[in-house]
This record gives sequence, structure tokens and C-alpha cells, in this order.
Amino acid sequence: MQEIVKIAVDAMGGDNAPAEIVKGAIEAVNERSDILVYLVGKQAHIQEELGKYTYKDSQIEIVNAEEVIETAEPPVMAIRKKKDSSMVVGMNLVKSGKADAFVSAGSSGAILVGGQVLVGRSKGVERPPLAPLIPTTKGVSLLVDCGANVDARPSHLVQFAKMGSIYMENVLGVKNPKVAIVNIGAEEEKGNMLVKETFPLLKNCPDINFIGSIEAREIPHGQADVIVCEAFVGNVILKLYEGVGSALLGKVKEGMMTSLRSKIGALLVKPALKKTMKSFDASQYGGAPLLGLNGLVVKTHGNSKALEVKNSIIQCITFKEQKINEKIKRNLSNETEASLEENNI
Repeated sequence: MQEIVKIAVDAMGGDNAPAEIVKGAIEAVNERSDILVYLVGKQAHIQEELGKYTYKDSQIEIVNAEEVIETAEPPVMAIRKKKDSSMVVGMNLVKSGKADAFVSAGSSGAILVGGQVLVGRSKGVERPPLAPLIPTTKGVSLLVDCGANVDARPSHLVQFAKMGSIYMENVLGVKNPKVAIVNIGAEEEKGNMLVKETFPLLKNCPDINFIGSIEAREIPHGQADVIVCEAFVGNVILKLYEGVGSALLGKVKEGMMTSLRSKIGALLVKPALKKTMKSFDASQYGGAPLLGLNGLVVKTHGNSKALEVKNSIIQCITFKEQKINEKIKRNLSNETEASLEENNI
């Protein structure tokens, strides 16, 4: 019998809510028969959007929540005060076991706080990181962390590497994924204090395939499967990645329209160019999971359109089927127990 994966979706989160969020949910259930989507938010608004589409009634349920956490609100205060917000209600569905995952394009800070306070960290996990897939010339790489822990310690980065390896091997099917730490050079002695302290720990970690440092310019070439860094560096990499991609695409389109000859050439290369650009479209890969929680929480871009919402919902299926949370918990809890035994605690 087919197992149904239940996914709570924050219908009110993000710049394009609820229209694009609801549309993405509709596209997901029309594509997959093994999911049940709980659209969490203001019932009247959601029903209005649902009325525009044809979909399987049995695969979508509305869970009413009258409050919305805005991007500018202090995250901790918002999570504590707005108990009837779409974000808090959605995360509580995961906490209670009614939903297997929660997807939101809402406030990053509130998602990070809610994920740890409401859903809770897995045993042994020191800091849950945000881990998006980024496109490369060889496919995709996992960037971990991209926004959750700006003041990470070396032990946190080691856990990021372990969790990232588990994710890439089980969700993407990458055997023995290559792990690298972001640095300003390839030499082991380079980097800031955090990188210098973390490097030997990664080098001596038997659970990962550590290949050393990676410079930012090598990331798009797919030199590593898992790219480890603290959140400040990761967020800069991610935002620059997106900005350069958008600017480059704009310049290519502009160049193709400069003359009659270039327009004819554009028509000839359009199919191949479209395929290439699609592979570098981050929305194709869904959102960024917050790894190391007791349940799955996925953060999508604040300006997500239906395609990214749909893919974020669908990626939850593989996460659930491969029991990623259980594998992370088992790996890191064993590590904690071994550490306690070593220190005679």
C-alpha cells in the first residue's frame, strides 16, 4: 500500500503568498498521488485561491490560522506571541506527528527559531544548519550552512559535514560524497581561525570523505558535493550565486537582441540555451532543509513562485522515504555517546 507523506505548507509566508504558494501546492498534488498537503493560513484567502484550480480534493486540506508572522518582526517574540500564526500552527503539526514536514517561504529568522523551539533538535545535534542545493557544472552541491549559524564553532562545522554527507548520499544518491570547507586558498594553513581549527577535525573525521579546502571560484565547477562553512559566508555565497546568475542571463538576452543577425542566432540556440539555463535555475531543486531537527522543516526563498514551492513539497517525499532525520540522529547520537565514554562521563 502506498504511504502518504503529509506536508504542512505555510500558505501565508513569502512575498507571493497566498497565490503562488497555493498554486505550487496544486501543482504538487496534481503531479504526485502520494502526498497530502495541509495549507495553513487564513481559510478565506486560501479557499479563494483554490477556487481557481482543478485538483484532487482528497489531497488538500485547509488548516485555519488567522495570524501571519511578518519578515521584519523579531523572530523569538513572533514565535512566542503569535500562537495562531500559519508558521507556528504548521510547525506544531510536525511536532504532533500529524505532518511529516513543514514548508515555508516566510521569515528566515522565525523559521530557524520555530524549528528549534517547536519541532526541536535531534539528540546529539548542536546547531541545525540550512542546507540548499546549488547548481554546478556537474549537477548540484549542498551548501551547509547558508543562514542559520553565523557564529558557528569548529564542532558545529564537523556536524554540518556529517549531516550534509548523509543528505547527499541518501537523497541525491551520491556515493561517498566529497566534502570541502570554504577557504581563501587551497593550503591547509590558510584561512581565519574558525577554518584553521576546523580543518584538522574534518581531516581526521572517519565518517566523511574530506578533500580539503575549496575556493569560492571552484564551487560552480562542482569540485565538492558538500560545501561546509558558517552561515555568514554561506549566505554571501548563495546570494552572490543568485545575483551573478540573474545578471549573466540578463546580459545574454540583451546581447542576443542587439542586431538582426544576433536575433536569428538566438532562435537557433534557444532550445540548447534554455536547457542549460534551466539546470542553473535554483528553483528546480526546491528549498533548503533545516537539518538535524526531530521533523523536516524546509525554507524556500521569500520570493518563491509556484515552481519552487512545488519542488520544495516534492523533495519532502524523498527526505521522508530515506529516513534522513533518523539517520542523522543515529549518527550524531552515537558520536555523543562515544565522546561521553571517552571522557568517562
